[in-house]
Amino acid sequence: MVRGLLIRGMLVGLAAGIVAFGFAKIFGEPSIDLAIAFEAKMYAAMNMPDEPELVSRSVQSTIGLLTGAVLYGTAFGGLFALVFAYAYGRMGSLGPRATSALLALIAFVTLVVVPDLKYPANPPSVGHPDTIGFRTTWYFMMIVISVAGMTLALSARKTLATRHGAWNAAIVGGILFIVIIALAQFFMPSIDEIPADFPAATLWNFRIAALGIQLVMWTVLGLGFGLLAERLMIASNRTGSYQASGLTTR
Repeated sequence: MVRGLLIRGMLVGLAAGIVAFGFAKIFGEPSIDLAIAFEAKMYAAMNMPDEPELVSRSVQSTIGLLTGAVLYGTAFGGLFALVFAYAYGRMGSLGPRATSALLALIAFVTLVVVPDLKYPANPPSVGHPDTIGFRTTWYFMMIVISVAGMTLALSARKTLATRHGAWNAAIVGGILFIVIIALAQFFMPSIDEIPADFPAATLWNFRIAALGIQLVMWTVLGLGFGLLAERLMIASNRTGSYQASGLTTR
């Protein structure tokens, strides 16, 4: 069963990557082109030569973008399937589709929204090359804290549910998660390396597009995988080959 879920997760992840590529091509690439044009003007104003292109822009915006999106989606699709295999049957009476959708929402909030609130995505020409390591370290640190905070919040919800009810436990878990994230984002260093004359609209559109790409991918993954997982479980039940081992049918 887990093998079947893993294969379906990777297939749905691949499809999610393709859809995300289409979204990025339409909504993300224009902002990148504007940012690159700004960078070229900035170098020209300082009488500095443009940085050499290791990979041409045409390759970056087509096959390079598609390859990255597909690999990203496939990898997270496989991981998502494994998390689903563990979580299904442990999240109350939720069926496969609801479990998959809820897990996708949790992943989107934990891995995307929370880190981006503190360290949002930046287009080319924003950020100093000398601070790449520093920025990357703190960004991944924010992801680790977000995952740990969500894990703790879900654990608290499960512990409190039997005594105080599912609704009250969910509220307490949500508040706990917000407090942990708020404290982390308050004490972690802020990074602001945006050039003073960088177009605000370009920066805004790029960040919205970057968030939208992730939203599209996790939506396709959560809904698509839930559908395939449900069909797999129904087919397995009919043939009698499915036996619950942490997974329970609905």
